[in-house]
Amino acid sequence: MNKFLTLILLSLFSSDVFAHSDHYRQINKIEMEILRNGKVIGFSNYYFKHKKKNMVVENVTEFVVDVMGVKIFSVKSLGTEIYNEDKLISFKSNTLQNKKKKFVNLRYIEDQNKFFIEGSSFVGYAKTSNVIGNWWNHKLLQAQSQISPLSGSVKNQIVTFIGKEFIILNDKKVKVEKFNIMSKDPNTPEEKRLNFDIWYNKEKALILKISYNRMGNWEYKIKKINESLF
Repeated sequence: MNKFLTLILLSLFSSDVFAHSDHYRQINKIEMEILRNGKVIGFSNYYFKHKKKNMVVENVTEFVVDVMGVKIFSVKSLGTEIYNEDKLISFKSNTLQNKKKKFVNLRYIEDQNKFFIEGSSFVGYAKTSNVIGNWWNHKLLQAQSQISPLSGSVKNQIVTFIGKEFIILNDKKVKVEKFNIMSKDPNTPEEKRLNFDIWYNKEKALILKISYNRMGNWEYKIKKINESLF
């Protein structure tokens, strides 16, 4: 069964693997709105800068959860990914989660072909097959592990293809492929466990929607690409 699912994933992404950066060449900005229990509580926006063989992706994420006017959870995060010829060479982020500071400082060590990560919850080396766990990057659906963009921890994952379907996004019916990402280790503490449903549009090579349950039902949904509604 695992081999069968791997073949499905390879066939779904066979046209994506060798020209990943080209998919984003015409994109300057992706706006995602964040919803909790159906209510918009914030945003996660990505800004793309292209220069010859380099691509820089900046992320700004902000949201606040309040109950009856009392703030119970908030996040403000700034992150920057730098790619050269489609290879991640640097990632930095600073996050304020409630009053707790989190950070990541990742750099590519060329002579060892590894990442070195200094993060608030992990310090050490990691394989270059790891992907930063940001929602603009559909390579998350091909990876066996991801790096937390908030704390730098490395999380092994299992990606399962659920099926093809249609969703309504910004009042438009869109064809998507649905996936699930789960932590590989079933003993992972619940607060750190991966369990995301993801809706991917192959035509535009974009993750359009993410959903998960943790203290409520959360959704991240694309609202705009550049200045146009999807």
